[in-house]
This record gives sequence, C-alpha cells and structure tokens, in this order.
Amino acid sequence: MFAFLETREPVEVAFTDRHAGGPGDVLDLAEPKPGDGPGARDVLEESIHVVAHALARGGDTAGEEPLDLPSGVAVPAVVRMRQVHAADVLTVDRTWLEDAPADPPEVDGLVTDLPGVALLVRAADCVPVLLADVERGVVGAAHAGRLGLVHGVVPGTVARMRELGAERIVAWVGPHVCGRCYEVPAAMREEVAAVVPESFAETSWGTPAVDVGSGILAQLRAEDVEVVDASSCTLEDEDLHSYRREGEAAGRIGGLVWVRP
Repeated sequence: MFAFLETREPVEVAFTDRHAGGPGDVLDLAEPKPGDGPGARDVLEESIHVVAHALARGGDTAGEEPLDLPSGVAVPAVVRMRQVHAADVLTVDRTWLEDAPADPPEVDGLVTDLPGVALLVRAADCVPVLLADVERGVVGAAHAGRLGLVHGVVPGTVARMRELGAERIVAWVGPHVCGRCYEVPAAMREEVAAVVPESFAETSWGTPAVDVGSGILAQLRAEDVEVVDASSCTLEDEDLHSYRREGEAAGRIGGLVWVRP
C-alpha cells in the first residue's frame, strides 16, 4: 500500500503505490471519472478510509480486517482536493471543516495546523509534495505538474504555511515522471524553462523534455526548505500509476501528511 512512509514525531508522511489494501485488486485514489457509475464514489471513499486506517497504524498491515486499530489509536480525518493545475491554496481550519462542502475544493495546495487532519494530494505523473514544520505542527500538501510548477503552487503552499507560523519546513517530494521520460515539444520546454530554468531537460532518447521534479526541488531550496527525495519515476515503475503509461484509465497514487493528535 505504501511506497514510502516516514515519521518525524508527531508528523507522519506517506506515499501510496497501486497495490491493494482497500476494495478491489488495485489501490486507486482517483476521483470518479464520467461513466464510472454511481458506486465509484463509494469505492473511493472506502479506499481512502482503508488508507487512513493504515496510516493510523503507522503503515502496519491489518490482515483480513483493514479497519482494525489498536485501542486508543485515532484515525485521521482526510481532506482531499480536486486538483486543477493552478496555484490556489486552501487553509483547512476548524471553520472550514465545520462547513466543508460535499465535493473536494478545486485547489492544488492544502495547509493546516490542526492535529488529526490528514491532507491528501494525488498524482499519476505530476509531483506530489508533502510539507511539515515538525516543531510547530503545521503541514501542507501540494500538487505540481508542469503548469503548477510555472504558476508556483509549491512556493505558494510554503508561504501559506508560514502564515500559520511555520518556520523550519521539510518537504517530501514523491513519485512522479522523471525528466528522462517526460517528452514535450521544444517550444513547451522553452516556455517552462524561461520561468524555472532547472526544469530544462532531455529524454533518454535525446528529445526535448521538462523535468518538473528538478524544478520543484529548485523552488523548495530557494524557499530555504529542507528536501527529502522520496521519488521514483511513475512511468518506469509499474508499482505506481502513470497517465503517460496508462492514459485515461490511469489511477492515482496519494500522498498524505498529518500531525498525530
């Protein structure tokens, strides 16, 4: 279920893979697609519920009962977003939770200082980024594809965290398509590199490419953020979902970060 898991008390971060742990044979955290049928949202909610319980157990498997928990262990309330490749960031506070809409907010960044709330970012080639100030208990999650890189969603998420009092921020950069595999037209590469030069890349077969991950790393370091590279290439690693490999049928991996209450 988890491709990566790390604890820095009281903060926990995790990136999922595609292996089952919820309903069905494949763990897929994507929002339902048109034509998926009325039960698709229920399957997603159940999958998220199973992942939340696994996160609460510290990543331990639960055998035949995925919702089993030791006595007294809290399950995080998971907040997800409908990602739109922009730069809007939502602060999840108690007021928002009390009036939370039925549908996920259309943003590409989430931040909170509430213990017990897990922020969920999803990806299938884009870069999922999890962030935390461990001492101050402020966490964030951001979704950055090519457009998110250009729009600056990750620096925007860092800035919103600092508004909540974060100072020493750590970022975990999760699985995404690498620069050796992300082929784009030459003009597109030039447009992105004009904004973030570190994204300029070439595929392993010698054609123009964009390295979104390297661009995100450069943005994080410019913000004086400590970086943990938890990445692998989604296109190359069949344990992960990849839009470039699977097309419209691709599922989504998830990245989650929370502060244990």
